[in-house]
Amino acid sequence: MFDLAVFGSLFLTLFVIMDPPGITPIFLALTAGRPGKVQKRMAFQAVCVAGGVITVFGLLGHQILDYLHVSVPALMIAGGLLLLLIALDLLTGKTDEPKQTKDVNVALVPLGMPLLAGPGAIVSVILAVQKAHSVATQVSVWMAILAIHVVLWMVMRYSLVIIRIIKDGGVVLVTRLAGMMLSAIAVQQIINGVTQVIQGS
Repeated sequence: MFDLAVFGSLFLTLFVIMDPPGITPIFLALTAGRPGKVQKRMAFQAVCVAGGVITVFGLLGHQILDYLHVSVPALMIAGGLLLLLIALDLLTGKTDEPKQTKDVNVALVPLGMPLLAGPGAIVSVILAVQKAHSVATQVSVWMAILAIHVVLWMVMRYSLVIIRIIKDGGVVLVTRLAGMMLSAIAVQQIINGVTQVIQGS
């Protein structure tokens, strides 16, 4: 009742897109000046918000696509192009870090949405759920979603320790590697979408 290949594929894709190492400096910047307990609580809140958004789209993604009259190949191509843009930002280092805001709960916006539960993660989950036709693959998909959110929570909760270990240079290196992997995933997703369009015509 478990498909390791499906689990590993989706977990790796979400890991690259949601980028736990890369979110560390952003989380620290957004929660700077707050007590440690508050930072830990905000890490949990951000993961809950992201998980809620991902779950809604995972469960209702098919209905949303039907309502908007959007085909799966079109979504794959659009998602691939979007992932490619994100990958280029990671590779070139042009991602902008949001400024800290004291007046709002940054765990909800922008941490939970759209930094964690962004368009790339949402598209990937919708496609993964749609392609999961058996109970084993469905379980594997949701286990992968749960696992990546646990990793995100742990990384943000222990971010102060992690940043001391890998340093700023380590964060940059991991971000660049993530960009390379994400660009390959994006191109493959575009190819798959175009192939399905050609086969269906």
